[in-house]
Amino acid sequence: MYAVIRTGGKQYKVAENDVLAIERLDGEKDGVLSFSNVLVLHDGNDIQIGAPFVEGAVVTADILAQSRADKIIVFKKKRRQGYRRKKGHRQLETVIRITAILAAGAKKATVKRAASKEDTAKPAAEAAPAADKPAAKASPDKPPAAKKPAAKKAPAEKPATREPAEQKD
Repeated sequence: MYAVIRTGGKQYKVAENDVLAIERLDGEKDGVLSFSNVLVLHDGNDIQIGAPFVEGAVVTADILAQSRADKIIVFKKKRRQGYRRKKGHRQLETVIRITAILAAGAKKATVKRAASKEDTAKPAAEAAPAADKPAAKASPDKPPAAKKPAAKKAPAEKPATREPAEQKD
């Protein structure tokens, strides 16, 4: 099954589990996006072509990263005129993974995500401090560091003018 979606003024042919770098869209990393601008939907036997969009069709995706594309060098020159300009540009982009392509009337499959390391570590970390509080700080093994010497004073100012050198006769 594949679909053609429109986003950022461009059209993309997508299938499930495809990874795309598209124009920057709002959203945090690990967030979910849904695209309702589906132009074409193909599900093996059937092809649905929208006018301009397929009604009810939705493509969902996870945001993998919000980043910047590779640098593009813009160089302008006019020969024999001494005119040269060089600029660089990095376009903002969103990297996504397509998770589902849903036709009109299709029910959304519930996506159960495996608990990330952070999610499993938080409940354990919250339970640990409640169970037993750590004792007061033990005396450090090292003696305290020695104090730094005081800063040196600036030398006395020299007179601003100097006496002229003796002249030879």
